[in-house]
Parts: sequence; C-alpha cells; structure tokens
Amino acid sequence: MAKHLALVFSLCFIVLFHGCLASRQQSQFSQQNECQLNQIQAREPDNRIECEAGRIESWDYNQDDFQCAGVAVQRITIESNGLHLPSYTNTPRLVYVVQGWGHVGMVLPGCPETFEESEQSDEEQQGQEQQGQGQRGRQQQGRRQGQQESFEQLDRHQRVRRVKEGDVIAVPAGVTCWTHNHGNQPLVFVSLFDMSNKRNQLDQNPRKFYLAGNPQDEFNQQGQSQWGQQGQQGRGQQGRTRRQQQGNNNNNIFAGFDTQLLADALNIDQQTAQRLQGQNDNRPQIVRVQGRFDFVEPPRSQREERQMQGQKGQYEQNGMEELFCHMKMKQNIGKPKMADVYSPQAGRISTLNSFSMPILRRLRLSAERGFFYNNAIYSPHWNLNAHEVYYVIRGSARVQVVNDNGETILDDQVRQGQLFIVPQNHAVLQKAMSNGYEYIAFKTDDNAMMNTMAGRTSVLRALPDVVLANAYQMDREQARNLKYNRQETVALSSSRSSRSQRNWWPLDA
Repeated sequence: MAKHLALVFSLCFIVLFHGCLASRQQSQFSQQNECQLNQIQAREPDNRIECEAGRIESWDYNQDDFQCAGVAVQRITIESNGLHLPSYTNTPRLVYVVQGWGHVGMVLPGCPETFEESEQSDEEQQGQEQQGQGQRGRQQQGRRQGQQESFEQLDRHQRVRRVKEGDVIAVPAGVTCWTHNHGNQPLVFVSLFDMSNKRNQLDQNPRKFYLAGNPQDEFNQQGQSQWGQQGQQGRGQQGRTRRQQQGNNNNNIFAGFDTQLLADALNIDQQTAQRLQGQNDNRPQIVRVQGRFDFVEPPRSQREERQMQGQKGQYEQNGMEELFCHMKMKQNIGKPKMADVYSPQAGRISTLNSFSMPILRRLRLSAERGFFYNNAIYSPHWNLNAHEVYYVIRGSARVQVVNDNGETILDDQVRQGQLFIVPQNHAVLQKAMSNGYEYIAFKTDDNAMMNTMAGRTSVLRALPDVVLANAYQMDREQARNLKYNRQETVALSSSRSSRSQRNWWPLDA
C-alpha cells in the first residue's frame, strides 16, 4: 500500500513539474516572440495628465518595441515650487534630469534619519551672556525644561539630495521618492521603469503606489491589464466598494484602509486619518506648495559650513551601519569633464555603470549621455547584453536600426522630445543633423557592452585582412583600407563638418 501511495505521489509530482516547466517555457517563448520586430518607430508620448503644478506624460508600453525591451518611460514636468507627491513603484527606475534643478528625497527602509534639527540654544545663550548671572540661571533652567518638552518635535528625516540638469538618479523598487522644484524654471526629467527586472515580482505592468493625493492613471492602462480585469475582481472589488461607501474617490494607498483601523495603527485621531486618505482632496500627483518649503539640509558652500562650525563646533556624527543607507544614488554625466569618449571633431559620450555607481548593480541598469556636433556620426554598433532606450534631449539625428535578417526596421529622423528603442544585438547607426544631437540612453544591464562596426576598436579592425578579403570579395589592400580608414573610436567626424559646426556646443560648460 505504501509503495502504491509513493508511486502515485511521484507521478503527481512529475506531472506538476512538467506542467510548470511547460508554462514557464511558453511564457519565455512568448516574451522572446515579442522581439520579432519588423518595424520600430521614434515616438512621442501617448498619454498626458495635467496637474496643479505640472504634467506627467508617458509612452504606450504595450507597443511591441517596449514589450521587447520590458520597459516603460515617463516624462515629468514640475513647475516652480511644485511638489511631486511621495510614491514608489514595483520596478527599479533610472531618472535623468533634462532641465532645471530641485530636491529629491528617497526613503530607504531601515536606514536612520541622518538629517535633524538642532536644539536652537546657541543664539539664546549668546543673548543671555549679556544679562545678570541670576537671571541667566533662571532662564537656562526654564529653557532646559522647554527643550525636554519639545525635543520630540524637532524634525528628523532621511537625506534630501539636490539635483540639477545632467544628473542620473537611481531609485530601487519599492523605495518611496518625492521631488520638489526649487528653481525658477520647469524641472523636467525622464524616468525609465525596468518591468522585466527580477526585482519586479508582479506582472509586466508599471505600477505607481502613491502615499498622498488623488493620482490619476499615468499609463492609461484601465482595461488593458488582464490582471486588473481578473485578479482585482475579488479582493480589489471589496476595497473599491468600501471606499465608495465611505464617499472616498481617492486612490492613494491609505485610502483603501478602514479609517478607524488606520487611526488606531498610527495613534492619531480620525480627522487626521481622513486627511491621509485624501478625503475631500482632489489634487492629483503634482501639487503647488503653500507657504515656505524648508527642511533640514547641509550648507550649500564650504564658507557656510565653516561659519556654522564656528558657531556650533563640529557636527554630531550619525550612525549609518548599513552600506545600503549611504550608497551614492545620483551622478552627473552632463558635464564635459565627465566624458569617457571625446573627439574635438565629433563630440563626446559619458557612461554610467555599476563600476562608477555601485547601486546600479542592484538595479541592473546603466545610462549613457551623448553630445554630437553637426553631421558627426555615432559609430554603428550593437549591444551585447542590453536593450537601449534613447530619448532625444536636443537637436535631431538620422537613425537606422537593422535586425538579424538584415532588414531596416527603423529609418527616420528623430528630434527633440522623441524616444526610440534599440533591442539587444540589433545594429544601430546614428548621424547628427545640422543642429547637432544630444541624447540620454538607458540600458537594461548594469555593465552594458557594445561592439562597434567602424573605428579603431571595431569588429572589422580586429579581423585579419585575409578574412575580410574573402568575406567581402575584395583584395587585401582594399581590406586593409577598410580596416584602417577610421582612426577614431566611437564618435566619428564627418568630412562635411566645418570647424564652426563642430563647436556647436561649448566644451567649457
């Protein structure tokens, strides 16, 4: 009897194992088929949400090229003194600041609040030194009592980072992030969501979880997600019904909880809990700041820091036991001095990977910033281990992308504000137009590698001339000319580029 039970159990296990394996293989096969692309396009945003102090634009991630790369992209514009409310996503993100400057706050779970207010006793002490000894003693005693009572009210928070044009910001999955425009011009940034990343344990849909406000659907995915149509009909329907009964049409994550339970959990009154839930608050994702927007931050210059040290002595050290808590989360790659490749005749390229920014190893993402002068050429190449998502910052370029069948699946002139995707191993050739070409490229590997097809480090240069001669039916002298005609590496000059055209962008910025 025991043998029969063991046999039945073994058969059931085998059937279950093969069923799961077949399902997984079918899913992988389906995802691979999404990269059988016959045509890709340079695209403008498909969806736009107007907010109180800005706008959110997104590209349709259901298009074949986005599905192949497993990514979604947004462009967010925050007006002066606008606040993009705290939220987190189901995927890692790379954010590039296209224009403006401001502040970005990230809440890293388990990390200490290393920014905190002082007890504000120095100015009082200086004023009291001019008074009598007895009066000073009584005032100090009263002040100490007041400090003990108000100590818990001093603000503490995690680090807030200043960001500016050219910065790349790494945001891990599930990490709460907020942004404030502290400048006088719009703050514009482009954000890549890596939905195929292993950190995303949900489906292949970008999801933003807001902690405040009345957020609208940023990717216009109502009715498009099979998970949304089926999985939410059970537990999700109950949550929507409860919010409707409460008269709450908002959908930040606090709104789904019972008001009394939320108040008990946070040890607050129900009125405060209702504010958290956004009841009677119709503001969307980007709001206008009312009054002053100040928080604890270090001095902006060494001079300010020396002045503060002269008043208070040395700062108290805050314990940061975990390496993750103080990892570098942003890096500027827009400055000329950050260039990894530079040609006076063609332009420059700056790269950011996990070697220069270790947090990218967790995200498995990297970035590249390109500045090409008029008519300069980005060497034709393919990426060995990553998809590329290009966003045109300024200027325009002629772009061609070729698939494994030698078919041109993109042949277009891309311009400012457009986006195009180059799948892994697909060859791409880009030539700047007369107004130059600037771009930011997001790559789906933390150490993305490429192989060029022209220039000193190209695949043709590495092949023996006899191989080239037989492969392309030419003599060996022609093969050597093919190999050595270009002495540049990646940024290639054009014979039609004049000296004045090559200086279209100043290099002393």
